[in-house]
Amino acid sequence: MRLLRFAVLSGTALSLCACNPLMQASWDTLSAASSGPPSLHLSQAQVDALPYYQIELQTAAGEAVMALVRQQGDLQYWMASSNQVLMLRDGLVVRSVGFSDNLAATRLSADAPFHGGLHRVADGQTSERWIDLASGYRLGVPLHSRFHKVGLEQVRILERDYSLLRVDERLSAPLLGMDATNSYWVDPADGFVMLSRQQLTPELQVAITQLRPYRGAGR
Repeated sequence: MRLLRFAVLSGTALSLCACNPLMQASWDTLSAASSGPPSLHLSQAQVDALPYYQIELQTAAGEAVMALVRQQGDLQYWMASSNQVLMLRDGLVVRSVGFSDNLAATRLSADAPFHGGLHRVADGQTSERWIDLASGYRLGVPLHSRFHKVGLEQVRILERDYSLLRVDERLSAPLLGMDATNSYWVDPADGFVMLSRQQLTPELQVAITQLRPYRGAGR
């Protein structure tokens, strides 16, 4: 019997989530002024008390716990109680909604390594994707990337230690004047992204930590 489930995508469910101390705290920090929002202090017991798959989101404006509200093929919809939404595919954020600056869409090239797993990426491998930005209606902006395997690193998530493979992705978007480095910490066995730091737009960087991962049906 599966004890975990997707959070229901409705105002009622989100209101109930906000009444939970953990979700209320995340709403408070993400809604706080960017001049100094308080940090979330999470425990394994708090995460285990919610019967949903959960990630922690960190931005310059604050932190939040997001629940998985929908799975459509390999596309995941994660929502905070303050209504921000991240859409992830194979650990990569492909769209954001409700932030001060938003990634409207992402199209990957056929050779993009995310679906096959970043643990298999060749050091120095290059790829390309195209993004749409909500601000300024900038469509089809090319993003060039080069991957570098940094090696195994010890990472603590809540009260558990993991040995994860760090893969860096050097991004370049000349049309936006943007150069950045995304970092992904993945399970070396299957490439599942446990932790990442991603530059979504010139103004929006997010850090995502899997608190209660959804690793596919039957897992």
